[in-house]
Amino acid sequence: MSKLVLDAAVFSPSSVAPDTRMVNDAIVKIMKTIPDRWAVPLAEIRAARLSGSGVFPLAPESARARQETIAGPRGDIPVRIYLPDGPPKGVYLHIHGGGWTVGSARENEGMLDRIAGQCGLAVVSVDYALAPEVPYPAGPDDCEAAALWLVKEGGARFGTERFAIGGESGGATLAVATLVRLRDKHQLSPFAAAVLTAGCFDLRLTPSARNWGDEPLVLNTRDITFFVNNYLRLEGKAEEPDVSPLLGSLKGLPKALFMVGTRDALLDDTLFMANAWLAAGNATALDVFPGGCHVFIGFPGTLADQGLKRMCDYLTEF
Repeated sequence: MSKLVLDAAVFSPSSVAPDTRMVNDAIVKIMKTIPDRWAVPLAEIRAARLSGSGVFPLAPESARARQETIAGPRGDIPVRIYLPDGPPKGVYLHIHGGGWTVGSARENEGMLDRIAGQCGLAVVSVDYALAPEVPYPAGPDDCEAAALWLVKEGGARFGTERFAIGGESGGATLAVATLVRLRDKHQLSPFAAAVLTAGCFDLRLTPSARNWGDEPLVLNTRDITFFVNNYLRLEGKAEEPDVSPLLGSLKGLPKALFMVGTRDALLDDTLFMANAWLAAGNATALDVFPGGCHVFIGFPGTLADQGLKRMCDYLTEF
């Protein structure tokens, strides 16, 4: 019998490592210097993030990375591909976070280089269409197209049909939507595993998201509402399973690792979804990290090292 066991001690302030507190305090301090970060045009925010001058760290460009495009329903979709040192043991389809509004594959360079190098996997990261300029359903349509491309071309391209999928924050949302679309629209279940970090699985806002407030620890309630409004600007409703995958059927989906920090506004999304995943009959692992901020694996510190090791171990074993 499968079960999820969660030690209440992970939620205790005494379990938070000193360097985790330092990282969180530094993030809040930096973000408080920008009283209204969404007053800046999104094009400028995206450019700053890609140049390394934004509020979040940008890893050096990886020698493993190459930029390509694949065909999508609205034109070419950029993908960033990372190759391991030897023949790939599998392929990880990665979907970046950013509230469906900002973010890119390039901004996850350090993590994706590590997965390729340490796990021996090829990584395909999807630069899907971003809202509000190109809102729902463009993002999930692009991710669905990328998954179908991998199913069709992966064997010949990478020498393996051992596939995993995953993402962070809004990318985790899209990863689950992609799995469900492949199951329901194409009768396909090509992915053997998923890694879902700090996803937003219910866009109606779970209690932790709704009650978080204004503290700018990467993500706050206002940010989440801003992102949801951008994403659903023209179509889609938060009550629809393709938008909020927690509300749909999760039966027949692959085994999954859920990761989240206790200082994440989307904590409840992961706790709820991991239990729903298990209740649907899917193998489920849940790791909750004391004091971790939203997508804590993207920041320096021992907690990020632990999270990235857990992710790599999982992807090596799937």
